[in-house]
Amino acid sequence: MSTEEPVPAFAPAPGALLLCRAEPEAVAAVAPLLGERMPLVGAGEGWSALVPRGGPWREGGEPVDRVATGWAAALAVCAPWPVLALWWDADRAGYTLASGFRRPVGYVWLADGTPAGEDEAMRTFAARIGLDPVLDVQSLDRLTRPDPDAGQGAAAGAGVDARARLRGLLAVLTRAGITLPAGLAPGEDADHLGRAARALPGVRWTEAAGRRPTADESRLAAWMFWVGGPGARAPALAQTAAGLTLTAWGLRRHSGGWTTAGALLIAHGALGTAHGLTKRP
Repeated sequence: MSTEEPVPAFAPAPGALLLCRAEPEAVAAVAPLLGERMPLVGAGEGWSALVPRGGPWREGGEPVDRVATGWAAALAVCAPWPVLALWWDADRAGYTLASGFRRPVGYVWLADGTPAGEDEAMRTFAARIGLDPVLDVQSLDRLTRPDPDAGQGAAAGAGVDARARLRGLLAVLTRAGITLPAGLAPGEDADHLGRAARALPGVRWTEAAGRRPTADESRLAAWMFWVGGPGARAPALAQTAAGLTLTAWGLRRHSGGWTTAGALLIAHGALGTAHGLTKRP
């Protein structure tokens, strides 16, 4: 009789993907806000995917869901398009949708696929991303129902685990235009995702904050001041003020995601202010 432990159906290594409802050129202009260089690829009609290496959770010990939520919120506050973060770790998996200054909405499943979110959150998500309020919502509702085999899925190799739940979510999102490139499967570790992204045609790397803007980014500088456009000082101060507000709000509600987003806004607002003060007229 074998004494080997059953292999879990869900990959234990944490990871995340950031899906932005914008073309790669627009995403490349705001991605330096995250402070981590990432592969950037197209992810369907009007969508792009950022593939994080995951320094904050791999080296800093931060929970992957909080980091992904903070990153999504920071990008969405600073750009006129929503950001969908898919994330997973050894115990759970889920998503967070951030759009503007609205409170992010998301859902969570345990590793064996057991739903651990609120049904209303799934319906709010469908409305914000523009899915069909009847047919698509019915498909999403099925993802919130317990799987009768979930309790024995890890041992028997059956059941709908958290990775399968994320795949089901992405299947519905194809109707919103999302199509992940080959190799970018939720549930894989960050190293595997990075290798897969680097092998894709048309992949580009996001830049670190503070480098010189490209011509494409300069055309976007009217509303993306951190790439060095004219009139940078006033919007930078506004971003700092918004960051302070978000940080205070996140601390009051013990929300790691909003606190992280606020801290990022403060940091980059300060960079923009310094740039505006030191730039020669």
